[in-house]
Amino acid sequence: MYQIIRRILFLFEPEKAHYFSMNLMKYFCAIPPIKWLIKSIYKTNYPVSFLGLKFINPVGLGAGFDKNAKYLNTLESLGFGFVEIGTVTPKAQDGNEKPRLFRLPQDKALINRMGFNNEGVNKISERLKEWRSKNPNTSLIIGGNIGKNKLTPNEDAWKDYEICFKKLYDEVDYFVVNVSSPNTPGLRALQEKDSLIKIFSVLQLHNQKQNKAKPILLKIAPDLSVEQVDEIISLTDEIKLDGLIVSNTTIERSNLRTHSNAIDSIGAGGLSGLPVKEKSTQLIDYIHTNTAGKLFIIGSGGIFTFEDANEKIKAGASLIQVWTGFIYEGPLIIKNIVRHLKK
Repeated sequence: MYQIIRRILFLFEPEKAHYFSMNLMKYFCAIPPIKWLIKSIYKTNYPVSFLGLKFINPVGLGAGFDKNAKYLNTLESLGFGFVEIGTVTPKAQDGNEKPRLFRLPQDKALINRMGFNNEGVNKISERLKEWRSKNPNTSLIIGGNIGKNKLTPNEDAWKDYEICFKKLYDEVDYFVVNVSSPNTPGLRALQEKDSLIKIFSVLQLHNQKQNKAKPILLKIAPDLSVEQVDEIISLTDEIKLDGLIVSNTTIERSNLRTHSNAIDSIGAGGLSGLPVKEKSTQLIDYIHTNTAGKLFIIGSGGIFTFEDANEKIKAGASLIQVWTGFIYEGPLIIKNIVRHLKK
């Protein structure tokens, strides 16, 4: 059924198709009998606990899909164990010029250069607060992916992360520091040692003052050198890092089936989906091995099937996130993965 729906959606510009389909699902999920039916179809139950949090299952949705926390009811109904909202920045921003999202069906991939388009932390935090008040018994874990505004210079980036951290603190269950998107100029430079120490020292200062500290993870790029990865590993104790999300999109364009002329016409952006699968899995395995399995990892990148998810878990991931796979495979991807994991 979804394959037919996908063919229709793929006739339209990707970003428009995304919002059309999600707004339609949001409308249906606002009708109690239909929401009950959807939940009964996609319901999954394979509880796991990590970082002091209880997840109804280990399959989550990566940041960038529900940037503004508008579709949480829908995503919960579809069976996700956790959803990462954002990337959220202090001020609202439009992101990069459109078109900025592109499909590569031959490669089961996407290229995006969205540029942290979001409504800003004040509006998003208010929406989350309202959602929690209406859903006090929700079992959905919410992650807050935070970043800096495009016009904020890197030397002041820590201020943007601090603003988002404080504003979202009561509304999310864990945080992700995003310094690895290729679509904000200069952002990936923040993966360097001094920048990470500055950002995390400020966040942890606030975090440790609370009655119960929130887990703070770092999302890294798959394009880091071995030396850069080793440096991040060496910092884990100093910055009190709770874990890593491995990985973000790649800027590489090698070994794609899509014709090079089409790739060149698309231009810059982060590549996600099947082409990044092996690269992210190898990075998970390297980090897991070199930390003796002591560093918590969420595996992301090229997950379409149970086999893909299992590769990430065998490599060292405790939880997994889908995004591009969700677009290509449809909502049953969660149930299919969880069903096989239970076996």
